[in-house]
Amino acid sequence: MNLSQIALPLSLLGTPAVYAGTPTHSHGTPTSHHTSALSERDMNRVLAAIRIVESNNDPSAVGDNGNAIGVYQIWRSYFRDAVEFANLDLEYRDCFVPVHADTVVRSYMRRYATERRLGRPVTMQDIARIHNGGPNGYKKQATVKYWKKVKAILDAG
Repeated sequence: MNLSQIALPLSLLGTPAVYAGTPTHSHGTPTSHHTSALSERDMNRVLAAIRIVESNNDPSAVGDNGNAIGVYQIWRSYFRDAVEFANLDLEYRDCFVPVHADTVVRSYMRRYATERRLGRPVTMQDIARIHNGGPNGYKKQATVKYWKKVKAILDAG
């Protein structure tokens, strides 16, 4: 399976130019403190690779002794963090629905994977490592192995 075979249709995600839900000025350009260096294409690619690493893109996956669910293997604390930040009207079990899980992950990234927070442009590596290791996952040695798995999928795709 390659990345193009598992990409969620952008029309279902409601994905604008920078990455889903990026705050913009009235003229449509992203606000500077949330701007991602990632193109929409790269954001979609890294998220597709994360889905493969996490669950082999299986929406019904349950892992980590029942603590992680859906294609992204979202933990309840990650879900709460993302939902509260973006004021999403979702329930935890909605993470079994790929489009909702994607919304949760993108919300989490809008909160933590920002240039303002990282002090530099956001990379695909940052997205993967924050997903795996929490808000400061991009700095944790423990997430390097995870990034290597995601990168191998990206390189193969």
